[in-house]
Amino acid sequence: MSDFWVFGYGSLMWNPGFDHLRAEQALLRGAHRALCVYSWVHRGTQERPGLVFGLDNGGACRGLAYQVSEDIWPQTLEYLRAREQTTMVYKEHWHHVELGSGEKVKALVYMVDHGHPQYAGALPPEKQLEIVEGAVGKSGKNPEYVINTAAHLEEMGIADTALAWLAGQLKDSRNP
Repeated sequence: MSDFWVFGYGSLMWNPGFDHLRAEQALLRGAHRALCVYSWVHRGTQERPGLVFGLDNGGACRGLAYQVSEDIWPQTLEYLRAREQTTMVYKEHWHHVELGSGEKVKALVYMVDHGHPQYAGALPPEKQLEIVEGAVGKSGKNPEYVINTAAHLEEMGIADTALAWLAGQLKDSRNP
């Protein structure tokens, strides 16, 4: 059995981009999902930043843990670093997560770096909406990222009222 796990809490939940042996709902304690990172590449630009999720200190986060086979771990790690570390706004950490089955595993997580200029901190919902609405980056439109993440959390039975509100506002602005 592989000891390599990756914890996804944003787009990694609905677009992991790497092969894995299994995916299970998981709980990470000590950090929470927050729309706290200015996106300069994937969902915005430096001139017109978007917002993406980061794991910020405190609380807990439900997401997906992916088990990765040892024989493809080096390529998977290389892929994740190219994807998640484009501007080094995240720090790699190994944290224990609890799988839906109750099993505890050590998983690679990407925590936001508070000292990085892309760290947005806790923004009011109206400000998040203003930033996300028109932002576009190399991976697509920022509203799609937020709406997709909200939809996947809902499918998984994970309640996030602030994110649901934001996704609803973004959907409404597309279909006035």
